[in-house]
Amino acid sequence: MAKDKKPVVGDRGPPAARASPRMPPPIPAFQSASPEDAIAKKQARERKDAQVRGVTSIHEMREAIRRAGRGLPLISDVPRLGKLDAAAFRTRAAEGLPFLIEGLVGRWPLSALTPQALRERFSHLQVRARVGDYINTAFAPDRAMQDMSMLDYLELVSAGTHELPPYLGNLELRELNGMCHWPAYFDKMGPPRFWLGPAGTVTPLHCDYDDNIFAQVWGTKRIFLSPPHHDEFLYPSEANAILFGSPFDPEAPDFDKFPLARKATMIECIVNPGDMLYVPAGWYHQVRALTFSLSANRWARALPYALNGDVSLQRGAE
Repeated sequence: MAKDKKPVVGDRGPPAARASPRMPPPIPAFQSASPEDAIAKKQARERKDAQVRGVTSIHEMREAIRRAGRGLPLISDVPRLGKLDAAAFRTRAAEGLPFLIEGLVGRWPLSALTPQALRERFSHLQVRARVGDYINTAFAPDRAMQDMSMLDYLELVSAGTHELPPYLGNLELRELNGMCHWPAYFDKMGPPRFWLGPAGTVTPLHCDYDDNIFAQVWGTKRIFLSPPHHDEFLYPSEANAILFGSPFDPEAPDFDKFPLARKATMIECIVNPGDMLYVPAGWYHQVRALTFSLSANRWARALPYALNGDVSLQRGAE
């Protein structure tokens, strides 16, 4: 993508000259189950999550991650490293701190795909877009979503009629993954997930209790990171056993509403095209696109590296 051209998708002239795309209605709101059914479903999911990761208990794994966090050194920035093989990556990841690998993603065929080529070659893909106030409802089951084609989504972005730009987030797009070369950093990984949207799209502060590699394909993003044990300052709420959200916004801190957040360490990191960021399990992070961006990530499905193979947490130890 040329540096002197604004990274927009399929420019077809000024917005006034384009017809507004016709969008399908929002997906109906989630209908809550009975309290008993909700508890049973939650327990079943936690058992499955623990089995997939080979651990005795997701709760115990979370607590171990927080305990390990208390022993981490204080850092003020995220180190940038050169290419790492799997052994070097795992050794570094065992330290429990985030780091960034430069240049790795730039070698992927997907990095050579232009926004215009995305429109021309993948306009037929069916996607689910985050619309409306998807920040304040980020971890709610009834977040507003719309199903549409990739072309409809790109037209919606080009129209620029939404105060908060629509966002394609956490989608499995196998056609795009065919152009990625994921390193074998984790023995067991979940499916690749893709994130596409213009400047201003945001994933609010949250943590995943899985190790994560985040690949920046196009564009630039700003990420704030906070260590696992600082959740006590971030007013977290549970979305599910491996996902917790925080109402605190490090980009617009409201310390009157969230006074404990003054104690939370926040580390700012800029990810550029070609970068891959390692986010250890339990680290809180908030992500904002500074330009039109395409990103992808994969979560590990195993005991986090920072726990250094703690056998007491492994299912074989039951």
